[in-house]
Amino acid sequence: MAKFHSQYVCQQCGYAQVGWSGRCPECQSWGSLVETVTREEKGSESKPGNKKSAKPVTLDSIPVKSTVRISTKISELDRVLGGGLVPGQVVLIAGEPGIGKSTILLQVASQIGETLYVSGEESSGQIKLRAERLGIKGKSIGLLEETDVDLIIENADTNPDVHGSKNPLKAIIIDSIQTMITTDLSGMAGSVGQVRECASRLVRLAKSTNIPIFIVGHVTKQGSVAGPSVLMHIVDTVLWFEGDKTLPVRVIRAVKNRFGATDEVRIFSMEEKGLVSMDSPEKIFLSETKNNLPGTVITSVMEGSRPLLIEVQSLVVPTKMAYPKRIAQGMDTKRFELLLAILQRRCNIPFYEFDAFVNIAGGISIKNDPSADLAVCLSLASSYFDKALPKGSIAIGEVGLLGDVREVVALDKRVKEASRLGYRIPITSKAIKYLQEGIRKYLK
Repeated sequence: MAKFHSQYVCQQCGYAQVGWSGRCPECQSWGSLVETVTREEKGSESKPGNKKSAKPVTLDSIPVKSTVRISTKISELDRVLGGGLVPGQVVLIAGEPGIGKSTILLQVASQIGETLYVSGEESSGQIKLRAERLGIKGKSIGLLEETDVDLIIENADTNPDVHGSKNPLKAIIIDSIQTMITTDLSGMAGSVGQVRECASRLVRLAKSTNIPIFIVGHVTKQGSVAGPSVLMHIVDTVLWFEGDKTLPVRVIRAVKNRFGATDEVRIFSMEEKGLVSMDSPEKIFLSETKNNLPGTVITSVMEGSRPLLIEVQSLVVPTKMAYPKRIAQGMDTKRFELLLAILQRRCNIPFYEFDAFVNIAGGISIKNDPSADLAVCLSLASSYFDKALPKGSIAIGEVGLLGDVREVVALDKRVKEASRLGYRIPITSKAIKYLQEGIRKYLK
């Protein structure tokens, strides 16, 4: 018979002890002791001769099974998951509080069917109010206010039907993992030991019953302690929820996916009725008119496998201050200052006499994509000369320190998508070799 008890195990060297301490006595590392459940075998089960050893099998002898995916009926979410949910898949949705995690999961529950929604943060009344605001009836959604993960697993095993229906559970939603506890550990909810042990038991439940489970995880300003990073090696899929809560744009990024691509990024719009899939996100990021204005340049960035057209806006005004202002929204400030230095040195534009501002319209960020360098430079030069680029033009390219324009990844795919949307004058490394050549060709 097995007996469970807990020990504090060092995550660096594996040293274990009964009580907690701030510093590991073995390796002297701070804050590395985490409460962990251990299993002690008693009686004949502990004898080595009674243990069954697993035998290896060849890779060719394993049968190939075709996996039937479960559609969430939310097109953008299905795409970022790789085509839908896989039976027994465990999905971690991570993001800052208030970004829309509970909202989209409530929408998923209404679309999938019989779903057990476990809430450790909100009451049933609060969830009901949100459902009414979103227009969700929720006849097939079972609500459970519980934080004990063992009782949740027992409820899911003994009550596979929701509200007495004949259909078994199709999904389980845990909101959130930071509120779940198990009585086998003495730590408080949200600690590293509790989060990891609760998640491990939920994963075993999903694999044994083939029921997909969504787990909500919050991101804190202090880092990943007791946060989603602790769970990334346990779950099958990690979806990162991003966006500015003051803007309607929400981005879901697949950070890890055992059943699909990890470079998928999908875009939603937060509206009164919840999150809406944006099959044509250029409606948000581009202005309605195709006529370029001075300081405005269209470019294409890759969000996962999708080319996305965005609008770069710049403003250059004379300054009387000793140190000109440099303000960038939606891109890295240091990258912005670097591009200004290239324009000043290689193109002889005296930006030291001007305040320079740049903004990426629509609230999206291009901090990690150098393919927008050419668009930012041409936007600043366009504002300086007060002259717009030709109608229907799009600028794509990385700018080097020598002022050279370099080719970027998936250039043909970006140009093709831009041409489909009416931008048929590509300004790329194939059209110009140096930034100064492009300014002279299109703005002078």
